[in-house]
Amino acid sequence: QWFIGGPHVSGLEEECAAYCQATHAVGCASGSDAIVIALDALGIGEGDAVIVPTYTFFSTAGSVFRVGATPVFVDIDPVTYTIDIESLRSALNGPEAENIRAIMPVHLFGQMADMDAIMDLARKYDVAVIEDAAQSIGSADARGRRAGSIGTIGTFSFFPSKNLGGFGDGGMCTSNDPDFAATLARLRNHGMEPKYFHKEVGRNSRLDALQAAVLRVKLRHLDD
Repeated sequence: QWFIGGPHVSGLEEECAAYCQATHAVGCASGSDAIVIALDALGIGEGDAVIVPTYTFFSTAGSVFRVGATPVFVDIDPVTYTIDIESLRSALNGPEAENIRAIMPVHLFGQMADMDAIMDLARKYDVAVIEDAAQSIGSADARGRRAGSIGTIGTFSFFPSKNLGGFGDGGMCTSNDPDFAATLARLRNHGMEPKYFHKEVGRNSRLDALQAAVLRVKLRHLDD
């Protein structure tokens, strides 16, 4: 009778973390919610700004708007279609610079954004990095690092048309920080830990056990 949570959800989280080369993974209701919960975990909201590329699905910027923050658009590289580093550098020194709290690169078409350059800039300007890997589970850079394993938080979508799709909607966040992982796990379930004790106001964004069971089977075949 595990319909929400339970061994299939925790099993999928462990398997996705290992597959993505991350320490922790936290399931949620959709890829869009994964971004929103990541922003919530970083405390990003009204008055803040987040850098996003101009070429991406609507929810990348829409999720920033949903938490009350402002999306700052930067151009893409014409070869890879991922975030352009010079445009990113300009934005970090532009009119919204003092409000920028995070960079959200999007990995597309099996190609990773230039995470070395992005992480260098993130450290220089003291901002977080949320990897939007909704369409890129399993993608790796030239050093073999997989999408969602490098930034502060990685976000994934299991929408049926994605690389790893469920029988309905679903999402996942990854992180190498145990504190962020614990916060993400609370925020997807009304900020609750333990049961009926709420540390903050979270969201109703739990991953169905049925979706997790389907995804655990499909994950084993993803590379093929």
